[in-house]
Amino acid sequence: MHYRRVGSSGLVVSAIGFGCNNLGRPNSATEDRDEAVRVVKAAVDAGITFFDTADTYGKTPGLSEQYLGQALRSVREQVIIGTKFGLDMKGANGPDFGARGSRRYIMTAVEASLRRLGTKYLDLLQYHSPDPDTPIDETLAALDQLVRDGKVRYIGHSNFSGWQIAQAEYVAKELGTERFISAQNHYNLMDRRAELEVLPAAAALKLGVFPYFPLNNGLLTGKYHPEGGPAGSRLSYVRQHMVANADWHQLDRYSAFAAERGMTEVEVAFGWLAAQHPVASVIAGATRVEQVQQNAQALDRTLTEEDLAQLDEIFPPVDKIALF
Repeated sequence: MHYRRVGSSGLVVSAIGFGCNNLGRPNSATEDRDEAVRVVKAAVDAGITFFDTADTYGKTPGLSEQYLGQALRSVREQVIIGTKFGLDMKGANGPDFGARGSRRYIMTAVEASLRRLGTKYLDLLQYHSPDPDTPIDETLAALDQLVRDGKVRYIGHSNFSGWQIAQAEYVAKELGTERFISAQNHYNLMDRRAELEVLPAAAALKLGVFPYFPLNNGLLTGKYHPEGGPAGSRLSYVRQHMVANADWHQLDRYSAFAAERGMTEVEVAFGWLAAQHPVASVIAGATRVEQVQQNAQALDRTLTEEDLAQLDEIFPPVDKIALF
């Protein structure tokens, strides 16, 4: 396993992270607590230190945090736990009045996450999605207080646009509060829109990036075909349109690219993301021990500059001019 700093901060994480959105998720192998714990412990054994969850994950809000906390209890000081707040908890944190970036709500949400995770502190607290009606200065002031109180060590955000990343950096500097050190955004070979604003903003402001959906819901695994995929696979019961609308000529070229190099499609997808600046850790979900082990080994092979150029031909960067 390789380890990287998150942006210009002192936080060090495994280059492959464990995405916990499957822990406690209905119709998954890790819906069961014992299996979820087993998979998380396998990730620890494989050298993964970064575990990314959120208070909304699980068939009931907070279940993923509960399972994760139970699995990591014996190794708490050796791992990095990141969780998120800011999405609708459906009353699990009490009434939020739609102000999930407010001081009142943040304090409540963090206390609830700490209880569910069974920990005294969060290594990384991430703002899951911006609250358009609460000023970012109020949110940053509340997060700063949590850091000062020792309940949170670092803060990050998710799903921010380029201008929101820049605004948050400016406000933190003006107020003298803790600044965000990371950005978690949708980013993979088939969806490169983050390269337009998010990655340049993060690089300029020295934030680490955590790409989520690195395999584009499984389309980049090589397990799907125009008629569908494995029984019980994610796209067999959610977002079925993605299979129907996929560019299969493009995906066939991608499979051939991986085969020519003796690599799996997963290794190529993760290796490409890891090569993009300023990516700090690739968030990879898993529901089986075998998947965890494969993910952890995905960066054993390094893509060359020529490989990266050929992938640009297969999956061209977003044409900025064509967008406007």
